[in-house]
Amino acid sequence: MSTLANQLAAAEREEVARAIRLLLAHPLLTATADPAGFELVRRRREPLAQWFDYTCGWSLVVEPRRGYARLAKVRANPDGSRPPRRARSGRAPFDRRRYVLLCLTAAELLSMPMTTIGMLADRVVQATAADPALAAFDPVHRPERMAFVDVLKLLESYDVLGAVDGTTETYVESAEAKVLYRVDTTLLMRLPAAPVGASQLATPLDEVPARFEELLTGLVRERRYGGALGDQLSDETAATDAQRNLRLRHSVLRRLFDDPVLYRADLAEDELAYVTSLTGRQILRRSVEQAGFLLEERAEGFLLVDPDGIATDVRLPDDTSTARVAALLLLEPLCAAPAGLLPEQLAKAGADLLRRFPRWAKAYQSEEGAARLTDDAVRVLRDVGLARRTSGRVVACPAAYRYRLTQTMSSDPAFDAVAVEVVEGDQQ
Repeated sequence: MSTLANQLAAAEREEVARAIRLLLAHPLLTATADPAGFELVRRRREPLAQWFDYTCGWSLVVEPRRGYARLAKVRANPDGSRPPRRARSGRAPFDRRRYVLLCLTAAELLSMPMTTIGMLADRVVQATAADPALAAFDPVHRPERMAFVDVLKLLESYDVLGAVDGTTETYVESAEAKVLYRVDTTLLMRLPAAPVGASQLATPLDEVPARFEELLTGLVRERRYGGALGDQLSDETAATDAQRNLRLRHSVLRRLFDDPVLYRADLAEDELAYVTSLTGRQILRRSVEQAGFLLEERAEGFLLVDPDGIATDVRLPDDTSTARVAALLLLEPLCAAPAGLLPEQLAKAGADLLRRFPRWAKAYQSEEGAARLTDDAVRVLRDVGLARRTSGRVVACPAAYRYRLTQTMSSDPAFDAVAVEVVEGDQQ
């Protein structure tokens, strides 16, 4: 092979690796939000689709003319650790009301290539009035308008909605605000990633609460793996050896590429056997290399490091978030207590931090602030795989020992910062 051919092949590998990590961080990538990123995915869409299908069993759809790429991530155990968030300074996650309004709004938009915010609100009012199971939507009240605006801003961030005239935020102040939208109904229909539509799970309304977990599992059932429940096979004899191996490869690699840490203790017996087999290890390492990650393999599990930070959705350390700073500060007492800490002990640690840095975390400088601070910090640690709740205690996970607090400093009297370093090598 000539030198030029080698250079072209190396450039293609680098571009594919970069695009893989970009799509892992942004499963919906639009030309509007990231023109350069979308162009990269468009150019390498064939090897990307092949990699995601083989490695994770995820489908990738790239629409060059419509300007979007959609990676349909499917998980056998969906969780709420990465919820949609409100486009406000606090970035609070969506609550139940906003999820309901999101579903209703999306359903109404399917038949509306153009609409106004008032017309859309009226349609949602009618939809809630027609369904006795739903609380009525009343845009007369400001909190309802705020929730509706949060939903519309989320859809705008997905490029499903585009404000042609006016701004969405004006609706918060007045229900008479005038905003004209264009609607991309094709992209809207691409948003659901579940392989089974909710309408296919015909269930009486009064049975939904008791069967919620069962219904949720039904939404992510994948027939390709055989058996009755896809990823969670209830009848192994119903699947062939090829289907079982396919399920094992996808279930392990999905978690490896989508979760911050993959612990061996969290793997099922057959998954652990697969990942420690010669074939499984070869596939795992080859996939990691193709995606441009660095693999940390330790006695407790696996962790991927993106040297360029492309696939990183939550940064830690991160001094831009009070909860993440508090999470790092709480790692020290957590790691010093192998049996874990009780909520009362965590609250005391949080109170000590607030006393130590009285000008820091002003939103938590209240009577119940210490408990709220530690709750938010523990949520951060759990989301990134550094802690878990066990028997009423919060226990540090093995990956938490990669971090060590080196110093706290305050160059500005009104601001306290935290410096940490990542510890190389096993700490347990």
